[in-house]
Amino acid sequence: MKNKSILLCSVLALVLGALNANAKVSTKEVNKLGNSLTPFGSIKSGNKNKTIPAWTGGITEAPMGYEGTGQHHIDPFASDDIKFTIDDSNYKGFKNYLTPGQYALFEAYPSSFKINVYPTHRSHSMPDWVLENTKKNAKTSSLSKGGVGIQNAYGGIPFPILHGKNEDKALQTMWNHLTRWRGIFATLRSTEVPVQRDGSFSPITKQAEVFFNFHNPKGSFKKLNNILFYFLTFNKAPARLAGGALLVHETMDQVKDKRGAWDYNSGQRRVRRAPNLAYDSPIASSDNTRTADDTDMYNGAPDRYNWDYKGVKEFFIPYNNYKVGQKGVQYDDLVMPGHLNPEYVRWELHRVHVVEATLKKGARHIYKKRVFYVDEDSWGIAMVDQYDNRGELWRVSNALLKNYYELPGVWSSGDVYHDLQARRYSVNGLYSEEKQAPVFENKVPNKRYFKPSSLRRRGR
Repeated sequence: MKNKSILLCSVLALVLGALNANAKVSTKEVNKLGNSLTPFGSIKSGNKNKTIPAWTGGITEAPMGYEGTGQHHIDPFASDDIKFTIDDSNYKGFKNYLTPGQYALFEAYPSSFKINVYPTHRSHSMPDWVLENTKKNAKTSSLSKGGVGIQNAYGGIPFPILHGKNEDKALQTMWNHLTRWRGIFATLRSTEVPVQRDGSFSPITKQAEVFFNFHNPKGSFKKLNNILFYFLTFNKAPARLAGGALLVHETMDQVKDKRGAWDYNSGQRRVRRAPNLAYDSPIASSDNTRTADDTDMYNGAPDRYNWDYKGVKEFFIPYNNYKVGQKGVQYDDLVMPGHLNPEYVRWELHRVHVVEATLKKGARHIYKKRVFYVDEDSWGIAMVDQYDNRGELWRVSNALLKNYYELPGVWSSGDVYHDLQARRYSVNGLYSEEKQAPVFENKVPNKRYFKPSSLRRRGR
């Protein structure tokens, strides 16, 4: 009898645990969206000090003079003056609003690194149909077992209202980042710049095409077939790399179905699988300053880490960075030893979700710990602190966020990856020297468009 009671209690505990992990948000909580909360789940009001304003709708229309997608953006906040500058003389007084990574950059480059703080503009917005799907998702979405995937979410933010245990909230935050709105189909011609200690660099120009299957307007959760997006990129320059190509089928649950990846070598004219393009595989075009899962600040399966949600805090983060992508800005203007030219980077005070990932016992990765700072409005990761296996801060990553008002929605205008130990960094996604800015289209490509069989032809 005693054994039966113990067994019954164990079964009940498992059932209740499962229910808790997938507990749905109450109707009362869901109804806060668009009222006390923004339609995407952030706090609608400003902060007590009035240094962060209330969200009043974000940018929903392009400024005067902007003719459409593909044109370099006009800065809607160009008339803003710098409120104040944080540099080597005063950064210690701002410690509560600086991440350990930012603090380390001040200490590594005391004579040149600084943060120009501008007025805060909560510019994020999304199309009405994405907002409607977000509200539906709040009622239906859940994490799959172990948080390695999500269920019953499509076409919007999966978890606009975080709920459950800290681990659940952390994973929900990361899935909100992984599935955030960035349009339907994008063509992105840009340059990656790996920068040496002395400031010298050799740019690598690529053209990428991305179909965000999660936001297919003709789709549904059932039609996703475990595919988040399709990604195809070609090397354009320098000549020694031109013609090479990479194709990725990004799966949602990568424990169930591994990421599909194929590369095309123009010299050998061969298409080969790239099974190791995951986790901490080094990315050669960055001169090994970022890993495969550093790309886009974070991507891929979360199964190698324990996750902990640390709450919402206020930090200075890169935001409304239009200057870095303006036509006529040369990469020589942006790049300097140690970090980007501070005069081209805009920082604002925003609330962020702080998520900490700690490597599981027995799991392998070059980062023992990672701390993510996720914009409360767009759910895009703005900054990351990465620690080595000795527990020392090693790398610091920043996404230069801005609203692509032709979508509309906040995404990055360039991602910066700092190696504090090697005193090198790289920037991925620069396009100010390109003839055309990113182009966004509301099109759904034919299924054959992203087939491995077409990679050789398109690579040539």
